[in-house]
Amino acid sequence: MLQDIEAVIFDLDGTLIDSMWVWMKIDVEFLEKRGILLPEDLGKGIEGMSFTETAAFFKKTFNLPESVEAIKKEWIEIGQEYYKNKIQLKPGAKEFIEILKAKGIKIGLGTSCSAELVEGVLSQHNLKKYFHSIVTSCEVAKGKPHPDVFFKVAENLNVNPRKTLVFEDTVAGALAGKAAGMKVIGVYDEYSKDSLLELKGIVDIYVETLSDFIEEKSQVG
Repeated sequence: MLQDIEAVIFDLDGTLIDSMWVWMKIDVEFLEKRGILLPEDLGKGIEGMSFTETAAFFKKTFNLPESVEAIKKEWIEIGQEYYKNKIQLKPGAKEFIEILKAKGIKIGLGTSCSAELVEGVLSQHNLKKYFHSIVTSCEVAKGKPHPDVFFKVAENLNVNPRKTLVFEDTVAGALAGKAAGMKVIGVYDEYSKDSLLELKGIVDIYVETLSDFIEEKSQVG
């Protein structure tokens, strides 16, 4: 699968890092502070949205008086301690990134997370040096499932989208990768397991962990 591949683009939350549990805590804390219960279907409703799109969704859905920027600022303040100190990498993540670097394959990140939190978690795990391009969905016109963020990363890397692999854990992200004309590898995450069958129907290959992909595919090319 790595043969003739020019670049690999990773999603961040749920793909490279085990962080979706943090967003459950942040959403609960944020809404409870305002006397609002967390809707059970909230995660599916905001899947793939950029940080800014999600804040706008919260403002409209919960009729919040705060500005979109104020909502984002509060989320970042709550999340920084987790992203800087507590969030762990998914199994095989760093090992696979090091394999890609050794093979001379360009590495990108296309994420719906905020730039501040991305910086925190990459610094915690000493990973930023491996990425040739990091793009958040707030930097493009539309978040996932639109392909904008992956197109932007590929443009920055100066690679052919059809020679690019995307690693994603959600349906929205997989659809974005496909819409960009890229091959998509689905990665299991506990917090998107309810959409597992749908995800498997979209991606080219599905793996439980990045370690599985290393074992099965990284020796090719």
